[in-house]
Amino acid sequence: MEDPRDPSGPVTREASLGDRLKAAVQVPLPQHLLSRFVLALTRSRLRPLKAALIRGAVRLYGIDTSEAAEPDPAAYPSFNAFFTRPLVPGARPVAAAPDAVVSPVDGVVSQAGEVRGDRIFQAKGRDYSAAELLGGSAVRAAPFEGGSFATLYLSPRDYHRVHMPLAGALRETVHVPGRLFSVSAATTRAVPRLFARNERVAAIFDTAVGPMAVVLVGALCVSAIETVWSGLVTPPRGRRVRCWPPEGPVRLATGAELGRFNMGSTVIVLFGPGRVRWEPALAPEATVRTGRRIGTLAAPPAGAGNSRRSERI
Repeated sequence: MEDPRDPSGPVTREASLGDRLKAAVQVPLPQHLLSRFVLALTRSRLRPLKAALIRGAVRLYGIDTSEAAEPDPAAYPSFNAFFTRPLVPGARPVAAAPDAVVSPVDGVVSQAGEVRGDRIFQAKGRDYSAAELLGGSAVRAAPFEGGSFATLYLSPRDYHRVHMPLAGALRETVHVPGRLFSVSAATTRAVPRLFARNERVAAIFDTAVGPMAVVLVGALCVSAIETVWSGLVTPPRGRRVRCWPPEGPVRLATGAELGRFNMGSTVIVLFGPGRVRWEPALAPEATVRTGRRIGTLAAPPAGAGNSRRSERI
């Protein structure tokens, strides 16, 4: 449970020797075995254990429980139930303007900008392809070439449910098995193609401005990812890319919950070319909050009225 807002500095600088050493020690680790152990530990209902884990996390990360639907940490049956706690209604109001693209998570911006051809910027001197990110399919990635991307980190202190940046209808879910490197700033600088190597779940939606991908990336001790339509997707790990259409229509409004991490990690949002203009404040190290505007549709949906002024991120 690392905090991506660590003192090792922003991802915009080059990898240091210390960064490379931190990454190197992770290579021989039994990453999935460790993550399965943490999964079992965090779902334990043994009262002394779950109470100790929750108290420790609250103290260590300064978690604010006042916004939780259940503010008493002792009331949760397990650490995972506490970690994925819902918030009180209205705690994360959704930007009302019809042309608003909103943050899917509470977290910190790693990078945001344009997809250069099919390359997505990771950190200085490092990038990866949209096709790699989306399971190796050039056809699936083609609509996002030359488009827009935003990479957002969640730390252990953050709210861990993931919401819709824009209203859409689910087209496809893709589970891509892979490694489970840490997603701290240091590892992001040091590990080539990190987000295209870690295990991840990509949800592809059809929206008023074309395809949108929301990719939930796992990390060390962060391998349990759920969606509201499929439940727990990973684990099990598997060895092959799995993709499937929804069993029935899945239509989610802007700001609606789409999934959750059972620990913290990273979300990457993709749009096609010329579809979205990111807010100027959406820059590396900026803090984002679920539901707040992070971008504007380049062409408002048909029938939309005048948009409101941009809310602060």
